[in-house]
Formats: sequence, structure tokens, C-alpha cells
Amino acid sequence: MPRPRKCRKICQMPEIREFQPVGKNFCQSAVVISVDEYEAVRLIDKQGFSQEECGRYMQIARTTVQLIYDSARKKLAEALVNGLPLKIEGGNFRLCDGKEEYCGCGGCRKHRR
Repeated sequence: MPRPRKCRKICQMPEIREFQPVGKNFCQSAVVISVDEYEAVRLIDKQGFSQEECGRYMQIARTTVQLIYDSARKKLAEALVNGLPLKIEGGNFRLCDGKEEYCGCGGCRKHRR
């Protein structure tokens, strides 16, 4: 029996959840990345976290972060190279509740108040 999936902590939902290339026929199906994949890309590429720091923040193992991040990068590359629409939806996550003393990303609106 497989081990149950652990919920990944994310700071906030993405403000924009769909991207479409300009001047393309949108009959093609969109590439879908999960919210936890989005969060891993945001933390590592935008915030400059290491995979270890990202894992601590999302409360998952570094090896899990690596799998999530690799999956997200492949999907992003497919959307960019092939000019496909991109959607951010679904995944196994929980939102930051703002009760933690320190939010690892420094960008949580709940901690800036």
C-alpha cells in the first residue's frame, strides 16, 4: 500500500491562473501545472530558495521538491516551446494560515500586516 501524500504548504494562490500565447489557435489543450508545482517554481526561481529551503518552507522532503520542480519545468518548457496555453490548478496543498511565527517566503500577505 503506497504512503499517503503529504499536503504541501503554499503561501498564497497565484493571482493569474491562465496564460495563453498571442496569435495562436486555442483549440489545443492547455498544459496544466498544479499549484504546488507553481509554488516550487516561485520559491526556487523567483525567491532564490535552494531546494532544501523550499522543502522546509513547503514542509516536504528535498527529494519531493526536486520531483515537483522537475515536473513543473518540463511542463513550462512544453508550453513555451510549443506555444500552448498554460493553466495553474489542482494539486495536493494547503494554504498558509498566517499563524506561523515566520513565513519562509517573506511574501505572505498574512504576515505583512
